[in-house]
Amino acid sequence: MTERTAVAIVGAGPAGLLLSHLLDAEGIASIVIDSRSREEIETTIRAGILEQGTVEILDSTGASDRVRTAGVRHDGIELRFDGEGHRIDFASTVGRGVWLYPQHEVLKDLIAARLAAGQDLRFGVGAVAVEDVETDRPRVIATGPDGERIEIEADVVVGADGSRGATREVVTGSHGGFYREYPFAWFGVLCEAPPSADELIYSSSPDGFALISQRSATVQRMYFQCDPEEDPERFSERELWDILQARVPGTTLREGRIFQRDVLRFRSFVAHELRRGRAVLVGDAAHTVPPTGAKGMNLAVADVVLLADALRALLAERDERPLDAYPERALKRIWKAQHFSWWMTSMLHVAPDATDFDRRRQLGELRSVVESEPGRAYLAEAYTGWPLER
Repeated sequence: MTERTAVAIVGAGPAGLLLSHLLDAEGIASIVIDSRSREEIETTIRAGILEQGTVEILDSTGASDRVRTAGVRHDGIELRFDGEGHRIDFASTVGRGVWLYPQHEVLKDLIAARLAAGQDLRFGVGAVAVEDVETDRPRVIATGPDGERIEIEADVVVGADGSRGATREVVTGSHGGFYREYPFAWFGVLCEAPPSADELIYSSSPDGFALISQRSATVQRMYFQCDPEEDPERFSERELWDILQARVPGTTLREGRIFQRDVLRFRSFVAHELRRGRAVLVGDAAHTVPPTGAKGMNLAVADVVLLADALRALLAERDERPLDAYPERALKRIWKAQHFSWWMTSMLHVAPDATDFDRRRQLGELRSVVESEPGRAYLAEAYTGWPLER
Protein backbone atom coordinates (compact mmCIF):
# COMPACT_ATOMS: atom_id res chain seq x y z
CA MET A 1 0.00 0.00 0.00
CA THR A 2 1.27 3.47 -0.90
CA GLU A 3 0.75 6.25 1.63
CA ARG A 4 0.33 9.85 0.54
CA THR A 5 1.57 13.14 2.04
CA ALA A 6 2.69 16.56 0.88
CA VAL A 7 6.30 16.30 2.08
CA ALA A 8 8.17 13.11 2.95
CA ILE A 9 11.06 13.91 5.29
CA VAL A 10 13.79 11.32 5.67
CA GLY A 11 15.60 11.90 8.95
CA ALA A 12 14.39 12.97 12.41
CA GLY A 13 17.38 15.10 13.33
CA PRO A 14 17.22 18.85 13.94
CA ALA A 15 16.74 19.63 10.23
CA GLY A 16 13.95 17.14 9.55
CA LEU A 17 12.01 17.84 12.74
CA LEU A 18 12.26 21.62 12.48
CA LEU A 19 11.18 21.49 8.83
CA SER A 20 8.08 19.46 9.76
CA HIS A 21 7.34 22.00 12.51
CA LEU A 22 7.59 25.02 10.17
CA LEU A 23 5.54 23.27 7.48
CA ASP A 24 2.81 22.40 9.98
CA ALA A 25 2.52 26.08 10.89
CA GLU A 26 1.67 26.69 7.21
CA GLY A 27 -0.87 23.87 7.12
CA ILE A 28 1.39 21.56 5.08
CA ALA A 29 1.33 17.88 6.06
CA SER A 30 4.45 15.74 6.28
CA ILE A 31 5.61 12.29 7.28
CA VAL A 32 8.97 12.04 9.07
CA ILE A 33 10.85 8.74 9.23
CA ASP A 34 14.12 7.76 10.88
CA SER A 35 15.90 4.42 11.14
CA ARG A 36 16.94 5.15 14.75
CA SER A 37 14.86 4.68 17.88
CA ARG A 38 13.54 7.67 19.80
CA GLU A 39 15.82 6.77 22.71
CA GLU A 40 18.90 6.72 20.49
CA ILE A 41 18.05 10.12 19.00
CA GLU A 42 17.40 11.71 22.38
CA THR A 43 20.42 10.30 24.22
CA THR A 44 23.24 10.66 21.69
CA ILE A 45 25.20 13.62 23.07
CA ARG A 46 26.41 16.09 20.45
CA ALA A 47 27.68 19.64 20.23
CA GLY A 48 25.75 22.34 21.98
CA ILE A 49 26.45 25.87 20.69
CA LEU A 50 23.43 27.57 19.11
CA GLU A 51 23.68 30.80 17.14
CA GLN A 52 21.38 33.63 18.13
CA GLY A 53 19.32 33.18 14.96
CA THR A 54 18.82 29.49 15.73
CA VAL A 55 17.62 30.29 19.22
CA GLU A 56 15.23 32.93 17.90
CA ILE A 57 13.70 30.47 15.40
CA LEU A 58 13.30 27.70 18.00
CA ASP A 59 11.80 30.10 20.52
CA SER A 60 9.53 32.22 18.30
CA THR A 61 7.97 29.24 16.49
CA GLY A 62 7.33 27.22 19.64
CA ALA A 63 9.73 24.49 18.58
CA SER A 64 11.52 24.67 21.94
CA ASP A 65 10.16 26.11 25.16
CA ARG A 66 13.37 25.34 27.07
CA VAL A 67 16.09 26.80 24.88
CA ARG A 68 16.05 30.16 26.68
CA THR A 69 15.27 28.83 30.16
CA ALA A 70 17.55 25.77 30.26
CA GLY A 71 20.07 27.09 27.73
CA VAL A 72 22.85 29.39 28.93
CA ARG A 73 23.72 32.52 26.98
CA HIS A 74 27.41 33.14 26.31
CA ASP A 75 28.55 36.58 25.23
CA GLY A 76 32.10 35.62 24.28
CA ILE A 77 34.82 33.01 23.99
CA GLU A 78 38.46 32.96 25.00
CA LEU A 79 41.29 32.40 22.53
CA ARG A 80 44.31 31.16 24.49
CA PHE A 81 47.85 31.01 23.09
CA ASP A 82 51.36 31.68 24.39
CA GLY A 83 49.98 31.01 27.87
CA GLU A 84 47.63 34.01 27.74
CA GLY A 85 43.88 34.29 27.32
CA HIS A 86 42.23 36.83 25.00
CA ARG A 87 38.47 37.28 25.28
CA ILE A 88 36.42 37.89 22.14
CA ASP A 89 33.44 39.89 23.42
CA PHE A 90 30.47 39.12 21.18
CA ALA A 91 28.00 41.40 22.92
CA SER A 92 30.07 44.58 22.72
CA THR A 93 31.46 43.79 19.26
CA VAL A 94 28.38 42.71 17.30
CA GLY A 95 25.55 42.89 19.83
CA ARG A 96 24.79 39.18 19.57
CA GLY A 97 25.48 36.02 21.56
CA VAL A 98 25.30 32.24 21.45
CA TRP A 99 23.54 29.72 23.69
CA LEU A 100 24.99 26.61 25.26
CA TYR A 101 22.19 24.07 24.73
CA PRO A 102 23.18 20.56 23.61
CA GLN A 103 21.73 19.18 20.39
CA HIS A 104 20.09 16.19 22.07
CA GLU A 105 18.12 18.61 24.26
CA VAL A 106 16.95 20.44 21.12
CA LEU A 107 15.85 17.08 19.72
CA LYS A 108 13.91 16.22 22.87
CA ASP A 109 12.06 19.53 22.55
CA LEU A 110 11.35 19.07 18.84
CA ILE A 111 10.15 15.49 19.22
CA ALA A 112 7.85 16.43 22.11
CA ALA A 113 6.45 19.39 20.19
CA ARG A 114 5.86 17.41 17.01
CA LEU A 115 4.17 14.48 18.75
CA ALA A 116 1.97 16.86 20.75
CA ALA A 117 0.89 18.42 17.46
CA GLY A 118 -0.03 15.02 15.99
CA GLN A 119 2.95 14.76 13.66
CA ASP A 120 3.26 11.48 11.74
CA LEU A 121 6.71 10.67 13.12
CA ARG A 122 8.02 7.12 12.72
CA PHE A 123 11.07 5.73 14.49
CA GLY A 124 12.80 2.55 13.37
CA VAL A 125 11.77 3.16 9.77
CA GLY A 126 14.72 3.37 7.38
CA ALA A 127 14.64 4.62 3.81
CA VAL A 128 16.22 2.21 1.35
CA ALA A 129 15.49 4.12 -1.87
CA VAL A 130 14.03 7.35 -3.22
CA GLU A 131 12.40 7.02 -6.65
CA ASP A 132 10.63 9.04 -9.35
CA VAL A 133 12.23 12.33 -8.24
CA GLU A 134 11.95 13.78 -11.75
CA THR A 135 8.16 13.56 -11.53
CA ASP A 136 5.70 15.45 -9.32
CA ARG A 137 5.09 12.26 -7.32
CA PRO A 138 8.45 11.16 -5.86
CA ARG A 139 8.40 8.12 -3.58
CA VAL A 140 10.31 6.92 -0.54
CA ILE A 141 10.72 3.17 -0.21
CA ALA A 142 11.37 2.24 3.41
CA THR A 143 11.55 -0.73 5.75
CA GLY A 144 9.67 -0.76 9.05
CA PRO A 145 10.74 -2.16 12.43
CA ASP A 146 9.42 -5.62 11.55
CA GLY A 147 10.91 -5.62 8.07
CA GLU A 148 7.70 -4.62 6.32
CA ARG A 149 7.90 -2.55 3.13
CA ILE A 150 6.58 1.01 3.41
CA GLU A 151 6.02 3.25 0.39
CA ILE A 152 5.39 6.98 0.82
CA GLU A 153 4.37 9.14 -2.13
CA ALA A 154 4.74 12.92 -1.79
CA ASP A 155 4.92 16.17 -3.68
CA VAL A 156 8.49 16.64 -2.41
CA VAL A 157 11.02 14.38 -0.69
CA VAL A 158 13.50 16.04 1.67
CA GLY A 159 16.72 14.29 2.62
CA ALA A 160 17.66 15.19 6.19
CA ASP A 161 19.21 11.81 6.87
CA GLY A 162 22.90 12.66 7.02
CA SER A 163 25.90 11.79 4.94
CA ARG A 164 25.01 8.14 4.31
CA GLY A 165 21.32 8.59 3.57
CA ALA A 166 19.43 7.34 0.55
CA THR A 167 18.35 10.82 -0.54
CA ARG A 168 21.85 12.21 -1.05
CA GLU A 169 22.67 9.38 -3.42
CA VAL A 170 19.66 10.03 -5.64
CA VAL A 171 20.29 13.80 -5.70
CA THR A 172 24.04 13.80 -6.31
CA GLY A 173 24.35 10.50 -8.18
CA SER A 174 27.96 9.58 -8.90
CA HIS A 175 29.07 13.21 -8.69
CA GLY A 176 29.29 13.25 -4.89
CA GLY A 177 30.60 16.58 -3.73
CA PHE A 178 33.49 18.79 -2.71
CA TYR A 179 35.42 17.00 0.04
CA ARG A 180 38.33 17.56 2.39
CA GLU A 181 39.61 15.34 5.22
CA TYR A 182 41.87 16.85 7.87
CA PRO A 183 45.03 15.17 9.21
CA PHE A 184 43.87 15.39 12.84
CA ALA A 185 40.84 14.63 14.99
CA TRP A 186 39.43 15.55 18.39
CA PHE A 187 39.70 13.27 21.38
CA GLY A 188 36.55 14.11 23.34
CA VAL A 189 35.75 13.37 26.96
CA LEU A 190 32.64 13.86 29.09
CA CYS A 191 33.40 14.25 32.77
CA GLU A 192 31.60 14.80 36.07
CA ALA A 193 32.97 18.14 37.18
CA PRO A 194 31.97 21.77 37.62
CA PRO A 195 32.87 24.19 34.79
CA SER A 196 36.51 25.21 34.52
CA ALA A 197 35.58 28.59 33.01
CA ASP A 198 32.50 30.73 32.50
CA GLU A 199 32.89 30.61 28.69
CA LEU A 200 34.45 28.27 26.15
CA ILE A 201 38.24 28.27 25.85
CA TYR A 202 39.83 27.66 22.43
CA SER A 203 43.48 26.98 23.19
CA SER A 204 46.37 26.69 20.72
CA SER A 205 49.54 25.24 22.19
CA PRO A 206 52.77 23.76 20.76
CA ASP A 207 51.37 20.32 21.64
CA GLY A 208 48.14 20.92 19.75
CA PHE A 209 44.67 22.34 20.17
CA ALA A 210 42.24 21.94 23.09
CA LEU A 211 38.66 23.08 23.62
CA ILE A 212 37.31 23.47 27.13
CA SER A 213 33.56 23.38 26.72
CA GLN A 214 30.57 22.76 28.97
CA ARG A 215 27.36 20.79 29.11
CA SER A 216 25.82 21.64 32.48
CA ALA A 217 26.69 22.68 36.03
CA THR A 218 27.91 19.13 36.73
CA VAL A 219 28.94 17.67 33.34
CA GLN A 220 31.66 19.11 31.10
CA ARG A 221 32.79 18.34 27.54
CA MET A 222 36.47 18.76 26.64
CA TYR A 223 38.51 17.96 23.54
CA PHE A 224 42.14 17.82 22.54
CA GLN A 225 43.71 17.42 19.11
CA CYS A 226 44.82 13.88 18.32
CA ASP A 227 45.65 11.51 15.47
CA PRO A 228 42.53 10.35 13.54
CA GLU A 229 43.52 6.72 14.24
CA GLU A 230 43.89 7.22 17.98
CA ASP A 231 42.51 4.46 20.20
CA PRO A 232 40.07 6.02 22.69
CA GLU A 233 40.98 3.41 25.31
CA ARG A 234 44.75 3.90 25.12
CA PHE A 235 44.99 6.54 27.84
CA SER A 236 44.36 6.24 31.55
CA GLU A 237 42.11 8.84 33.14
CA ARG A 238 45.15 10.49 34.73
CA GLU A 239 46.90 10.70 31.36
CA LEU A 240 43.87 12.35 29.78
CA TRP A 241 43.75 15.06 32.44
CA ASP A 242 47.49 15.65 32.10
CA ILE A 243 47.16 16.06 28.31
CA LEU A 244 44.25 18.45 28.62
CA GLN A 245 45.94 20.52 31.31
CA ALA A 246 49.14 20.79 29.26
CA ARG A 247 47.14 22.16 26.32
CA VAL A 248 45.64 25.06 28.34
CA PRO A 249 48.56 26.61 30.23
CA GLY A 250 47.44 29.40 32.51
CA THR A 251 44.06 27.79 33.28
CA THR A 252 43.55 25.23 36.04
CA LEU A 253 41.04 22.61 34.97
CA ARG A 254 38.55 21.26 37.47
CA GLU A 255 38.76 17.50 37.28
CA GLY A 256 36.22 14.73 37.79
CA ARG A 257 35.36 11.22 36.69
CA ILE A 258 35.57 10.75 32.92
CA PHE A 259 32.58 8.63 31.89
CA GLN A 260 32.72 8.89 28.08
CA ARG A 261 35.50 9.17 25.53
CA ASP A 262 35.51 9.16 21.74
CA VAL A 263 37.50 10.27 18.69
CA LEU A 264 35.82 12.71 16.30
CA ARG A 265 37.24 12.85 12.78
CA PHE A 266 37.35 16.14 10.85
CA ARG A 267 35.78 16.39 7.42
CA SER A 268 34.46 19.12 5.16
CA PHE A 269 31.90 18.25 2.50
CA VAL A 270 29.47 20.11 0.25
CA ALA A 271 27.25 18.16 -2.14
CA HIS A 272 27.59 19.03 -5.83
CA GLU A 273 23.80 19.29 -6.02
CA LEU A 274 21.27 20.20 -3.34
CA ARG A 275 18.24 19.41 -5.49
CA ARG A 276 17.22 17.05 -8.23
CA GLY A 277 13.65 17.37 -9.40
CA ARG A 278 11.40 17.00 -6.38
CA ALA A 279 14.16 15.71 -4.04
CA VAL A 280 16.04 18.23 -1.88
CA LEU A 281 18.90 18.01 0.64
CA VAL A 282 19.26 19.85 3.95
CA GLY A 283 21.63 19.64 6.91
CA ASP A 284 24.29 16.95 7.08
CA ALA A 285 22.90 15.34 3.92
CA ALA A 286 24.02 18.49 2.08
CA HIS A 287 27.18 19.46 3.95
CA THR A 288 29.57 18.63 6.77
CA VAL A 289 31.86 21.08 8.58
CA PRO A 290 34.61 20.66 11.18
CA PRO A 291 33.24 21.36 14.65
CA THR A 292 35.72 24.15 15.43
CA GLY A 293 33.38 26.89 14.19
CA ALA A 294 30.23 25.49 15.88
CA LYS A 295 28.33 25.60 12.60
CA GLY A 296 26.87 22.11 12.05
CA MET A 297 23.35 22.27 13.47
CA ASN A 298 23.12 26.02 12.93
CA LEU A 299 23.79 25.62 9.23
CA ALA A 300 21.07 22.95 9.07
CA VAL A 301 18.59 25.38 10.63
CA ALA A 302 19.48 28.03 8.04
CA ASP A 303 18.83 25.48 5.26
CA VAL A 304 15.47 24.60 6.74
CA VAL A 305 14.30 28.21 7.09
CA LEU A 306 14.97 28.77 3.38
CA LEU A 307 13.46 25.47 2.30
CA ALA A 308 10.31 25.86 4.41
CA ASP A 309 9.57 29.16 2.66
CA ALA A 310 10.23 27.58 -0.74
CA LEU A 311 7.95 24.61 -0.04
CA ARG A 312 5.17 26.91 1.19
CA ALA A 313 5.39 28.85 -2.08
CA LEU A 314 5.35 25.64 -4.11
CA LEU A 315 2.57 23.80 -2.29
CA ALA A 316 0.33 26.69 -1.25
CA GLU A 317 0.82 29.04 -4.20
CA ARG A 318 2.13 26.74 -6.97
CA ASP A 319 5.14 29.02 -7.31
CA GLU A 320 8.27 26.98 -8.10
CA ARG A 321 10.68 29.90 -8.25
CA PRO A 322 11.76 29.85 -4.58
CA LEU A 323 12.47 26.11 -4.79
CA ASP A 324 14.45 26.67 -7.98
CA ALA A 325 16.46 29.33 -6.15
CA TYR A 326 16.99 27.28 -2.96
CA PRO A 327 20.34 25.64 -3.90
CA GLU A 328 22.06 28.86 -4.92
CA ARG A 329 20.76 30.80 -1.93
CA ALA A 330 21.63 28.06 0.56
CA LEU A 331 25.11 27.54 -0.89
CA LYS A 332 26.10 31.14 -0.25
CA ARG A 333 25.82 30.61 3.49
CA ILE A 334 27.16 27.05 3.31
CA TRP A 335 30.43 28.19 1.73
CA LYS A 336 30.77 31.10 4.17
CA ALA A 337 30.39 28.61 7.01
CA GLN A 338 32.88 26.24 5.36
CA HIS A 339 35.42 29.04 5.16
CA PHE A 340 34.92 30.10 8.77
CA SER A 341 35.15 26.51 10.02
CA TRP A 342 38.31 25.89 7.97
CA TRP A 343 39.81 29.19 9.14
CA MET A 344 39.21 28.50 12.84
CA THR A 345 40.52 24.97 12.41
CA SER A 346 43.72 25.90 10.56
CA MET A 347 44.43 28.85 12.86
CA LEU A 348 44.19 26.82 16.09
CA HIS A 349 45.46 23.32 15.26
CA VAL A 350 49.01 22.11 14.74
CA ALA A 351 49.41 20.25 11.45
CA PRO A 352 51.48 17.02 11.64
CA ASP A 353 54.08 18.44 9.24
CA ALA A 354 54.15 21.95 10.76
CA THR A 355 57.54 23.68 10.86
CA ASP A 356 58.80 26.37 13.24
CA PHE A 357 57.87 28.91 10.57
CA ASP A 358 54.31 27.53 10.44
CA ARG A 359 53.92 27.80 14.21
CA ARG A 360 55.26 31.35 14.39
CA ARG A 361 53.08 32.41 11.46
CA GLN A 362 50.09 30.87 13.23
CA LEU A 363 50.81 32.89 16.36
CA GLY A 364 51.06 35.99 14.19
CA GLU A 365 47.62 35.23 12.77
CA LEU A 366 46.13 34.79 16.22
CA ARG A 367 47.61 38.10 17.36
CA SER A 368 46.29 39.78 14.23
CA VAL A 369 42.80 38.69 15.27
CA VAL A 370 42.82 39.49 18.98
CA GLU A 371 44.70 42.80 18.64
CA SER A 372 42.46 44.15 15.87
CA GLU A 373 38.92 45.42 16.32
CA PRO A 374 37.92 44.35 12.77
CA GLY A 375 39.56 40.95 13.39
CA ARG A 376 37.61 40.40 16.61
CA ALA A 377 34.45 41.63 14.88
CA TYR A 378 34.79 39.15 12.01
CA LEU A 379 35.21 36.24 14.41
CA ALA A 380 32.30 37.43 16.56
CA GLU A 381 29.99 37.99 13.59
CA ALA A 382 30.67 34.58 12.06
CA TYR A 383 30.60 32.67 15.35
CA THR A 384 27.29 34.15 16.52
CA GLY A 385 25.80 33.66 13.05
CA TRP A 386 24.91 35.77 10.07
CA PRO A 387 21.25 36.86 9.81
CA LEU A 388 18.95 34.10 8.61
CA GLU A 389 17.68 34.64 5.08
CA ARG A 390 13.95 34.25 4.43
